[in-house]
Amino acid sequence: MKTNKSWYKWEVLLLLWMAYLLNQGDRQVFNTVLPAIRDALNLTDTSVGLIATIFNLFYAIMVPVGGWAGDRFSRKWVTTISILFWSVATMFTGLATSFIWLVVLRSVATGGGEAFFGPANYSLLGQYHTDTRARAMSIHQTAYYVGVILAGWLAGLIADKMGWKYSFIIFGAAGIIWGILMIIRLKDYPKSEDSSVATLPQNDKSVKKPGFFDGFKTVFTTPTALMLTIGFSGLIFVITGYMTWVPAYLQEEFGQSQASAGFNSMFWTYVAAFAGVLLAGTLSDKLAAKNHKVRMTLQAAGLLGGAVFLFLMGGHPALWLLYISFAGWGFFRAFFDANTYAVLYDVTPEHLHASCSSAMIMTGFAVGALAPVILGALKESMGSLSATFPILAVIWVVCSALMFIVAKTSYQKDYDKMH
Repeated sequence: MKTNKSWYKWEVLLLLWMAYLLNQGDRQVFNTVLPAIRDALNLTDTSVGLIATIFNLFYAIMVPVGGWAGDRFSRKWVTTISILFWSVATMFTGLATSFIWLVVLRSVATGGGEAFFGPANYSLLGQYHTDTRARAMSIHQTAYYVGVILAGWLAGLIADKMGWKYSFIIFGAAGIIWGILMIIRLKDYPKSEDSSVATLPQNDKSVKKPGFFDGFKTVFTTPTALMLTIGFSGLIFVITGYMTWVPAYLQEEFGQSQASAGFNSMFWTYVAAFAGVLLAGTLSDKLAAKNHKVRMTLQAAGLLGGAVFLFLMGGHPALWLLYISFAGWGFFRAFFDANTYAVLYDVTPEHLHASCSSAMIMTGFAVGALAPVILGALKESMGSLSATFPILAVIWVVCSALMFIVAKTSYQKDYDKMH
């Protein structure tokens, strides 16, 4: 069936926006009910942190396969099968009765299913939105913020009223319903109108069908892309640790309910991030028209600003100061989020965008996967999560300094090679 691209591209954005919301909401469900799972199954902080670590490791391992599939098969079906698979796994996570079953259903099945979504999702959105790409990507990113706020509150509320198992069952069912709707409404971009295919050399089959490791080769041999990946790894390490443990921190240190802790740990952060990402995206496009390297400079500034608020979270701050710190941290981290794919696509070949994305995502999540178990162990040894925040701040300061340097020395050279 033919579609009117002038309006259908916005329907595609809506379909993928909601899928991304469910994707991020599904991840936050586990973090919100983590203390209840730990107590119900008699687990330790380190062991529940290990569940999240294995999830992120398996996700990282499978992402390159997802990028490979997104470059070769129907992006509609890669995304829809992904959401259906992880949603079914989420429902069954609610029936887990032991650490092993949580690892199998949450870490392996859910993590593996989600790994196929990202590369195909961004590539399909980029195909439909060419002259509106920056705006579409910024709007799409807001699904992440809305998803974690909604899941943080709703999963906690469901757990308080019905038990933690139902949080997984209800969120999984919502994903299945949306996946079915995507099967009906989502369509692949017409091949005859795909500009990325049209611009490829017609006599070079290796360019049309990139090798499995071509994305890794490109990312790790391009200074700007490599630095972006290092910065992204630092970003994901801190975010993963934060999102895994802060709901539990508010429950244990401030006596909040699961619903309150799930809401407060995400609301202040991601409302500020929502505003930050729209501001950063607009600012980046405007300034980059004159100086391309400003995109990475904004990312570096975002990490530095976020580090200040991570330092403020250390010790035992008053609750009002903690909420201000959550908001400040969220606002500045959005400056990184808004520019991630714009920077990557600036310095890598168009026909390798999906593969390069998967290389960056795999590396970032492989590093970030260590955060839950490391912070869980530090929490046990130090007696409180608040003592770990300055450590996270130092990671961002180091990444920020390196990104400032590479933005100044390498960005324009790498950009010129692609244009």
